[in-house]
Amino acid sequence: MKFASIRLIAADITAMVSFYEMVTGLSADWLAPVFAEIVTPGATLAIGAVETVALWKEGSAEPGANRTASIEFQVADIEAEYERLKDKVPLVHALKTMPWGNRTFQFRDPEGTAVSLYMPVTEEARARFRSR
Repeated sequence: MKFASIRLIAADITAMVSFYEMVTGLSADWLAPVFAEIVTPGATLAIGAVETVALWKEGSAEPGANRTASIEFQVADIEAEYERLKDKVPLVHALKTMPWGNRTFQFRDPEGTAVSLYMPVTEEARARFRSR
């Protein structure tokens, strides 16, 4: 099985797509007026307008309701990314090193989903990612 994507449902798809283009530095592929994808080397971030929910089942997803998942992006230079984004995003926490060896900071997207950028900084953490 291959992990392919995370899909976010957005009340304001234009704002969400613009936000993630700014965060990732990548351009979205608009596959329909109500659906866009930002393809990264590891997986795809799919963003659907609230109107797309009914294509699966009415009421099966709700924009702005996520408080259980966090979207994480591994970066090459966490300090530079923090400096670039700290005044552009609503920070949850500033830079810190987690017990498992990743240096990270976290913020929220326009609909409230937690987003973390991280970089493995301990030898154990770097080794874990080299083996993937």
